[in-house]
This record gives sequence, structure tokens and C-alpha cells, in this order.
Amino acid sequence: MPTFRYPVRVHWEDTDAGGIVYHANYLKFMERARSEILRNFGISQRVNPETGGVLFVVADLSIKYRRAAKLEDELTVETAVERLGGASCVFSQTILLGDDVVTAGTVRVACVDAATLAPTPIPEAIRAQLGTLKA
Repeated sequence: MPTFRYPVRVHWEDTDAGGIVYHANYLKFMERARSEILRNFGISQRVNPETGGVLFVVADLSIKYRRAAKLEDELTVETAVERLGGASCVFSQTILLGDDVVTAGTVRVACVDAATLAPTPIPEAIRAQLGTLKA
């Protein structure tokens, strides 16, 4: 499966008092990776609702924690497109420490009209690029 790899170093602000990554921060790491995919494709997420455009919003997610990451660990977030629908996309994301899986999950994002927040088809140019990450 084609994947996008995004490196993350664990900083003090990412951890709890024991130096372990706080559970919600894994979701932030995954979000950053998905944002970098769009940036890598030359797609800006800045949208002016008055002039049109689309937004991607998280519609559903599932995550499984397998082991802890700690302060100063160098992680890699691997992201692939599991399913590409008309107005949504399911990403499979795995956070690794070396070859060890720290966290794995799926995130379904919905494409919505920036002005109305109503579901709308994923623009063809974005669909084509996301398709390069699909198995």
C-alpha cells in the first residue's frame, strides 16, 4: 500500500508529567500528517468561505494504542488512503517508533462546502492526488 511518511519528534509539551505522550496528542500527530499530505500535493487548507472552496472535517475515527511513546522519541506517522468515496476519504494511519507500532487508527474525513458546511464531492484534482496513496 503506498504511504506518506511524516516524522514527529516528541517534545515536552506532548507529554504528561511522567514523560509519556498524552493520549490525545497522537491524534494531533495524525492530523499533522494528513495536513502535510495536502501541502505536499500543493493544496492549501486556507479557505475563504465567502469566495467558495471546500474543507475537510473529521467525521469518524478509531484508534488503538499499543505502546507508549516518550519524551524525545523520533516517531514516524505513516498514512495511506484506505477508501476514497464521493465526499469522504478513509485514511489508515500508523505511528511507529522505529519498526514498532505505537498507535494505529483510521480516520474518515468528509469534504464539506466551506460556506454552508454541507457535504460536497471531493474536487477531482484532490481526488486524483489522494488516489496516489490508495492501494
